[in-house]
Amino acid sequence: MRNSGKWTILAIALLAFVPLSGFAPNDKVTERVENSTVIYKELVDTVDKGVPEALLEKARCVAVLPSVKKGAFIVGGRHGRGIISCRNDQGKWSPVGFLALSGGSFGFQIGGSSTDVVLFVMSERGVKSLLKSNFTLGADASVAAGPVGRSAEATTDARLESDIFSYARSKGLFAGIALDGASLTADQKAVERFYGQRIETKRILFDHAVPKVPAAAKEFVGVLP
Repeated sequence: MRNSGKWTILAIALLAFVPLSGFAPNDKVTERVENSTVIYKELVDTVDKGVPEALLEKARCVAVLPSVKKGAFIVGGRHGRGIISCRNDQGKWSPVGFLALSGGSFGFQIGGSSTDVVLFVMSERGVKSLLKSNFTLGADASVAAGPVGRSAEATTDARLESDIFSYARSKGLFAGIALDGASLTADQKAVERFYGQRIETKRILFDHAVPKVPAAAKEFVGVLP
């Protein structure tokens, strides 16, 4: 009887670690979504140095890549993983898709070994380019350093005609930054870990085809313009 009691207690203890309902998103992928939400809010809430209102209002998609790492060279390739959401013609933002970034140079204006990156996709061309299996910034769609200042004119592109505007933060400071040559690809492994099944990124972004939107994704979409 004593042994039986011990096994019963052990079984109850093990059951405490088993999720009671459905699929639980991978913790690391969920953390990526949560970090992206914080980074985006800090960018748009920056007093006098944030993103112009006109850019926020016109953006078709928003991508955030936390902690993009520097490659082996002083100025050279970077790599990182992040998330993206796009809004439809009715203004509704999609569930988050997942991206991987590689290559490209951030230039000398951004230092540090780790950089947070935020991309605003502005045009139909930019949105369609995201459907490509390997999308290169500057080649498949034009990319420009994002203008800074809540009411600022887009000094690098006065009529916001660039397909994509990019921002980066290193050592606590945000700045517009050019990302020509960097490639974006869908991160399907992250999709499977987050949603519990394989779903094409374009179906997530444009058909909203996910079984359930986890809380972390709802929070990110909730802070978008």
